[in-house]
Amino acid sequence: MANSPHGGVLKDLLARDAPRHDQLAAEAETLPAVTLTERQLCDLELIMNGGFSPLEGFMNQKDYDRVVSELRLADGNLFSMPITLDVSQQWLNESKIQPGSRITLRDFRDDRNLAILTVDDIYRPDKAREAKLVFGGDEEHPAIKYLNTQVQEFYVGGKVEAVNKLNHYDYVALRYTPAELRIHFDKLGWTRVVAFQTRNPMHRAHRELTVRAARARQANVLIHPVVGLTKPGDIDHFTRVRAYQALLPRYPNGMAVLGLLPLAMRMGGPREAIWHAIIRKNHGATHFIVGRDHAGPGKNSKGVDFYGPYDAQHAVEKYKNELGIEVVEFQMVTYLPDEDEYKPINEVPAGTKTLNISGTELRKRLRTGAHIPEWFSYPEVVQILRQSNPPRSTQGFTIFLTGYMNSGKDAIARALQVTLNQQGGRPVSLLLGDTVRHELSSELGFSREDRHTNIQRISFVATELTKAGAAVIASPIAPYEHSRQHAREAISQVGSFFLIHVATPLEYCERTDKRGIYAKARRGEIKGFTGVDDPYEAPTKADLVVDVSKQSVRSIVHEIILILESEGFFDPKTA
Repeated sequence: MANSPHGGVLKDLLARDAPRHDQLAAEAETLPAVTLTERQLCDLELIMNGGFSPLEGFMNQKDYDRVVSELRLADGNLFSMPITLDVSQQWLNESKIQPGSRITLRDFRDDRNLAILTVDDIYRPDKAREAKLVFGGDEEHPAIKYLNTQVQEFYVGGKVEAVNKLNHYDYVALRYTPAELRIHFDKLGWTRVVAFQTRNPMHRAHRELTVRAARARQANVLIHPVVGLTKPGDIDHFTRVRAYQALLPRYPNGMAVLGLLPLAMRMGGPREAIWHAIIRKNHGATHFIVGRDHAGPGKNSKGVDFYGPYDAQHAVEKYKNELGIEVVEFQMVTYLPDEDEYKPINEVPAGTKTLNISGTELRKRLRTGAHIPEWFSYPEVVQILRQSNPPRSTQGFTIFLTGYMNSGKDAIARALQVTLNQQGGRPVSLLLGDTVRHELSSELGFSREDRHTNIQRISFVATELTKAGAAVIASPIAPYEHSRQHAREAISQVGSFFLIHVATPLEYCERTDKRGIYAKARRGEIKGFTGVDDPYEAPTKADLVVDVSKQSVRSIVHEIILILESEGFFDPKTA
């Protein structure tokens, strides 16, 4: 049999009788409701299905404080990650809840009631302490950024009662609860299971190391990828799951099974590794592979690793007796071309020829369409990755021109549109400031808030077009840095973003204004006019700075095209 759950009993809150469910469903309609965020949804799902056993709800202050300081729940059970329900002061004021109150937990995606929480307490966490003790304190850590920018100021603790399962519409046959996975192992006759945690595609080296780990322990393999929130910039889980499915037949017959984990990762390094081990134990695994820099977010802006390469392995090893799951240290393997096989690095004699492709190199080859050899990854996996990561020459991008009215940005935008249409290869969309104002933002004024809303709308449209593979040229005035940064962050999630500052001096813009709009603003006939009675915050990190008082439109367009060519956006065979 698989090992026992953490804490001894699987807290499967979804296992309840029909009459009680009907009671809870009716009650949930009458209670104050918290609409859960994506991360809270992931946490609630694993609370309800037992993945976070022995938790039965979101942590109250006693559990939270002890987990933060000692990696233990108030009852002494090992638990390394705070699982909390954060709410705002405004929501507390409106709901008027207090200890003993019951509240409904609701899915933001479809407004379904998922659970009822009975409030133990409401407390204000010390976020600085949580950031330092749990994640190390570096403000660049993604979990600390999330804590400081997304998490509300109060936590509500208490046990939950399940009302409904979360609805999933993707890969439903692969979404096993801990109880279901344990039953599945029992049906297969598996008694020893090596769990492999991943948030990346798997290649031949991953297959090799998991097969070696399983054979050495006379065990089977659970490929258990995270399909909740992972690190920003990771390959989407749809692509990854297709790649895992393509890889599965490459395992020896009957050795491996694929199951998806709806976890919201925190990238918490050593603490996260302990948490992952607990979760896999609850899912029935007897062994767990802990990799080098397991669940680490990499390096900060100074190039310094957030965690040491083996901190996670040491942390799990320290608690291995309590965890009751055997740690399998990740053995790096490398390819030996002369022998056409992979071997652990520590078994390769000095001087032996080896080959490897780094993650950075792989991304470059996908981006440029370069060859990815079969010794590195199976053709069926590469094909899936190429479908979701087309070469730069077919990807979308956004050119975002900003500057004063009459700076020449619209003329540059129109000329660039003609040039890109001449190049061919992708559709070209032009979002001129005046056109967007007329078509999308006609009800907006020129207050700071309305200007920001206008740029948000432009960035939304540009994001969708860029994602679809178009070349987008946007040319609003965009006078505020925070609005331009919002546009960069939104669009960069789906494609490349280039900020072009058309830094034509204000005096030149006024002198060449044939429509007399600046003159009207100077006379006070137009209020809130950028450069006259409203500021323009010049970009400090533009990808290109140009000036039509010193350069021709043709030469500026040529500079933009050179940037795009250098980034690989034109197929050299057709450009």
